[in-house]
Amino acid sequence: MFSWLSLNAWLFWKTFTLYYSSPQYYYLHQMLGLGLCISRASACVLNLNCSLVLLPMCRTLLAALRGKRKVVSRKTRRLLDKYKSFHAACGIAICVFTAIHVGAHVINAVNFSTNYNSEYTALNVARYKNEDPRNIIFTTVPGVTGFLMVLILFLMSTASTAPIRTSNYDIFLHTHNLFFIFYLLLLVHASGRVLKYQTNVQDHPPGCLRLNVSTVEDYGSVTGVNVGVPLNIVSEITSGLFHAHEELLINNTMKICTKEPTFHPHFPQTWMWISAPLCLYCTERLYRYFRSTKPVSITSVTLHPCDVIEIRMIKENFTARPGQYVVLHCPKVSALENHPFTLTMCPTETKATFAVHMKVVGDWTERLCSLLTSQCSQGSEILPIFQQRKNPKVYIDGPFGSPSEEALNYEVSLCVAGGIGVTPFASILNQLLDSWREYKLQRLYFIWICRDVQAFLWFADLLCALHKKLWQENRPDYMNIHLHLSETEGMQKIIGEKYQALNSRLITGRPRWKLLFDEIAKSNRQKSVGVFCCGPKGLSKDLHKMCNRPNRYGTRFEYNKESFS
Repeated sequence: MFSWLSLNAWLFWKTFTLYYSSPQYYYLHQMLGLGLCISRASACVLNLNCSLVLLPMCRTLLAALRGKRKVVSRKTRRLLDKYKSFHAACGIAICVFTAIHVGAHVINAVNFSTNYNSEYTALNVARYKNEDPRNIIFTTVPGVTGFLMVLILFLMSTASTAPIRTSNYDIFLHTHNLFFIFYLLLLVHASGRVLKYQTNVQDHPPGCLRLNVSTVEDYGSVTGVNVGVPLNIVSEITSGLFHAHEELLINNTMKICTKEPTFHPHFPQTWMWISAPLCLYCTERLYRYFRSTKPVSITSVTLHPCDVIEIRMIKENFTARPGQYVVLHCPKVSALENHPFTLTMCPTETKATFAVHMKVVGDWTERLCSLLTSQCSQGSEILPIFQQRKNPKVYIDGPFGSPSEEALNYEVSLCVAGGIGVTPFASILNQLLDSWREYKLQRLYFIWICRDVQAFLWFADLLCALHKKLWQENRPDYMNIHLHLSETEGMQKIIGEKYQALNSRLITGRPRWKLLFDEIAKSNRQKSVGVFCCGPKGLSKDLHKMCNRPNRYGTRFEYNKESFS
């Protein structure tokens, strides 16, 4: 963030000073003032951020980079996990500097009108002096395209706010798809070629006194200063046409020239900033489109307590790593809308099945659930589903990388889940159930916080199976399970004998984070502990503070946050 902010500040200042003091913009600056410098400096920053904002959305590229563990270090992978935050930061910068850019150009339109230059008509955008600035804005290509871009940016930014994004994801998705029109308008906007620079600075130094003849005679009789100028210029000076230059003549700083200044519009540079990121993003989207054209085969659908369904699928040549997620698309539910879901089971060499767990909390999940689970009671399983009813086509895009992938690459990891936020860690637990010896991980602390005791049944069988396996292989200390029930009502409703291993680890109330972190730090002196969180903002904030809190054992807690918003 510091590097990005510094780059923005440096570009703004560098461009500002260029237009403020460069001789080729002397006459344009005289006409427009600081509005010229601010508008061009903000435009340069906008070009930078319009190019950078696309890169974090190249998810396939980021997933490929995260997978190159011999090339990319753990710290770099943790930076790559911040891609959504960086995308949002670039979006905020675009909104802020768009407001600055628009305000500066409104001032420029007024100055074009009031400071109409009858001597150098090529510089003017206004057709005559005191022309209505609104005519300048809405009758030029940059003005019209700029207005349309501001409208699109307003729709995109307002729809990206958390209340709208969470309450109506369709609005967020559809307005964000306007980005392609925004970039087309941006390319046209930059080709307006309204602002012009002087091309013959050597032949006509800015502000110089132009001569009509080559003879030079004494000028002292007029000004009292021994400066050589032609007699015909003397009459012009005395008549008041060159009063603006008289002080420079007296101080011997006025340069003399014989040629008129020539002006040329700027060659558009925006395309050089955004063409490469835009082509990269479009190429990736095409690749993702062709990769996801073949629908998956749904092998089973299971209804779990607390409105959660489990979908198991198979797709040819599909591979994924524990902790990754996919994007589901069902045309029968919505033609354009799709949603990310963490893989709770990854395909392995022995089985090709993968799975996702989905909590029914919105209209999209409700419609998909009704299509998949009609005439099915809670806890039952449809296997195979296509034999009992017509199966809706479901497509997946992915897999994509996530911070949870790193949980197996630490010697010690702390995984904290809130409710359905357990899904990123389910695939890790499934992977450990297959084989835990091949990974770097030597100890796993697993904390799961739920309000309803029935929610623990989502993965109760998995937890008990992993616990049993570790005991059989003489590693009972490998995984430390803590199940926290935030509401005491229904404490005794957990199914008894079958889940006895979980009953003994069920705790009423929220975790005591300070005691837990102190215990982990004391047991793992001078080590790096990976902390992984998927849950509410309050839980994430508390864990982040605990990771940053110093301890006397030299243990380093590295925080990693899952986020799909």
